[in-house]
Amino acid sequence: MNTTPTPRGNLVLPCLDEAAALPWVLARVPVDWQAIVVDNGSTDGSARIAAELGATVVHESRRGFGAACHAGLLAAKADLVAFCDCDGSLDPGEVTRVAEPVAAGRADLVLARRRPTGRGAWPVHARAGNLALSRMVRRRTGVRLHDLGPLRAARRLELLELGLNDRRSGYPLEMVVRAADRGWRISETAVAYRPRTGRSKVTGTWRGTYHAVRDMRAVLR
Repeated sequence: MNTTPTPRGNLVLPCLDEAAALPWVLARVPVDWQAIVVDNGSTDGSARIAAELGATVVHESRRGFGAACHAGLLAAKADLVAFCDCDGSLDPGEVTRVAEPVAAGRADLVLARRRPTGRGAWPVHARAGNLALSRMVRRRTGVRLHDLGPLRAARRLELLELGLNDRRSGYPLEMVVRAADRGWRISETAVAYRPRTGRSKVTGTWRGTYHAVRDMRAVLR
């Protein structure tokens, strides 16, 4: 007989070469949440490390943040699903607090509003791009948000019903826009934002930020 307890939620962690951050990240996942590490083509042994540390590992060969996130969503089994970066910039231990309004029925989607806690945690160009997109979302949907950060929580079946199509950087924004169009109750809660472990593939450069903003703006058309 299978005596493995059903997790309170699944925490989806898109992963591309995050071997250095994984031990800290997975150690911070609450005991009643199951981590799903979606390896998106790592070459540094990330998948092996994640499996050794007890995470469920999913392999997604198609490159893209959205592709990894959606593969994790499809692999999830729990009622609650959360998403979080796998680079150590966000504390997975915050997922319980972020998901609590959804679990209690007070919200349908909760986004974590990032509060930088260290020098270089959130580069100026990345912050400016995020602010511009937040304003676009407000004009497009009427939802007042300060951040479109990656740490967020909702119910699995409802997320699947959104029919998200973007498989690149626009995935998080598409989630918000489609949820708003369906009348979801969307809220924010503040969390600490730390300097990431290693170099960012997206917000660490102007070029990466530009491509992310471009992908997200396409969602708003």
